[in-house]
Amino acid sequence: MSNINLYQQWGITLDLALEAHELLRGATGQEIPGVKEDKENYPYATVTTITILSPEGAKIMQKPIGRYITIEAAELRIPDPESQRQLSDLLNQKLQPLLPKDDQSNLLLIGLGNWNATPDALGPRVISQCVITRHLYKYAPEALTPGMRSVCALTPGVLGITGIETAEIIRGVVEKIQPTAMIVIDALAAKSVDRIGSTIQIADTGISPGSGVGNQRIGINQETMGIPVIAIGIPTVVHAAIIIEEAILKLFQSMKMYEGLHPPIINEIINEVLAPFSGNLTVTPKEIDSMINNLAQLLAQGINQALHPNVNPSQFNMYLQ
Repeated sequence: MSNINLYQQWGITLDLALEAHELLRGATGQEIPGVKEDKENYPYATVTTITILSPEGAKIMQKPIGRYITIEAAELRIPDPESQRQLSDLLNQKLQPLLPKDDQSNLLLIGLGNWNATPDALGPRVISQCVITRHLYKYAPEALTPGMRSVCALTPGVLGITGIETAEIIRGVVEKIQPTAMIVIDALAAKSVDRIGSTIQIADTGISPGSGVGNQRIGINQETMGIPVIAIGIPTVVHAAIIIEEAILKLFQSMKMYEGLHPPIINEIINEVLAPFSGNLTVTPKEIDSMINNLAQLLAQGINQALHPNVNPSQFNMYLQ
């Protein structure tokens, strides 16, 4: 079992509520007060909903009160059209209930991340394949298919490129165009390499950009933006400290050597290995380029279906630039 103190020592925040729940429940050996878990099994995926119900549960989980829906499917990594269709339909099914019921509402899509760094480019890639319609309502209403919702989008970049906090850019746009709600798409960090590219998290609590890799930014949520914020993310990296810890644990266990398996020793080894990077090193698969392209297409398909449920998906390509 992973050492929870390791995450605290290295300042690692678990982006996936499912992983935080697994780790904390494993550490205590009992259910977490104020936290509810529900599971659904599909032929091609497992859906786990972690609902944080109380301030006590939020404090233990270190996440805001709300719903965290996790779709797990190994097929997410496979560029198979049928699998992609099934999983985008599932994303649509889980996302639609979180959206405003008013079809006339104006929604803002935000693609977080650095388009120059592939593991962090998921948000901008998704936005490039989403159906954007707000401008058509004003300048070419005759080009709209009946049943289309007003949707606008923004890829604000990252602080290192713009010199401006991402949340500040988004807040300025929100104040100007006054959307009803916002969907934020971002790459996440996972605890397990198995979840890279195979897990989608949908949360109705917003997001803290960069938290999973120890790069805390201003939160993008209802409190800071003044409107409901839905966050969608997929893990694309794992912190190297977690991989080293898992490798050490498996080695000791395979050799049935439990006596020397003490957290301080493990932490010291990790410290030495990661010293050249000041402990700040994340790992991503070598096939991350194709993985990001496939995942972005799948997420965009699911989001387009959820935002424009009365439109035949075959018509979406007409509106993509």
